[in-house]
Amino acid sequence: MVVLSEDDGGVRILTFNRPERLNAWTAEMGRRYFDLLEEADHDPSVRAVVVTGAGKGFCAGADFADLTALHAGTYSDKQDPRPNTFPTTLRTPVVAAVNGACAGLGMVHALVCDVVLTADDAKWTTAFSRRGLIAEYGLGWILPRLAGQARATDLLLSGRVFTGAEACAIGLAVRAVPGERLLAEAVAYAKELATQCSPASMAVIKRQIWGGWQTGLDEARDEAVRLMMESFQRPDFAEGVASFLERRPPEFPPLG
Repeated sequence: MVVLSEDDGGVRILTFNRPERLNAWTAEMGRRYFDLLEEADHDPSVRAVVVTGAGKGFCAGADFADLTALHAGTYSDKQDPRPNTFPTTLRTPVVAAVNGACAGLGMVHALVCDVVLTADDAKWTTAFSRRGLIAEYGLGWILPRLAGQARATDLLLSGRVFTGAEACAIGLAVRAVPGERLLAEAVAYAKELATQCSPASMAVIKRQIWGGWQTGLDEARDEAVRLMMESFQRPDFAEGVASFLERRPPEFPPLG
């Protein structure tokens, strides 16, 4: 299988599985990945997803065989109708564990996850300008919002390689750790979301964050008031307060 799936408690771990190609992206891998994400989002036992790569890479970008076929006009694999930003539309939080090479389209797939942890020595690069391409699939929109315009411009224009430690320092990841600890830390983080946080609350917060980039402050404030009034009516709110007062772990209901 080009993407592996396993469960660890309330966490589903998805692993890009083309290690001999540093998990370079293909249409087949994309369909499998998005199918598994969709399954996880509709499985009430799954409270968070972790995405990582097998071997020495997270995802080294688009497979060169596909790029060559595109250039030659011989590429025939049917494209998935779901966009590469598909993870942002899910209700379930998605955590990227960038274990190694993270380039081009691979960087897109890391940064459309909700939270990113990275190996401190992982090699990151936008790569596009060095392949005669442009910032793909919204990265020219996402990167300035995460790293600021000056840093985003540097990374996109130069296509230079930088480490996971720098990725964390400029805001692309929340944590940079030694590679041997990365997956364990990412799963532990996801388990905390799965056991301590309301699935309904996280689903709404995801919509606020990803959708909020397209709105002004006043609109975001008014929408938050409406969403807060809705949250007061959900059983998650009663359970969140009760578990705090009773000093016990919360038992939030799954998403409907």
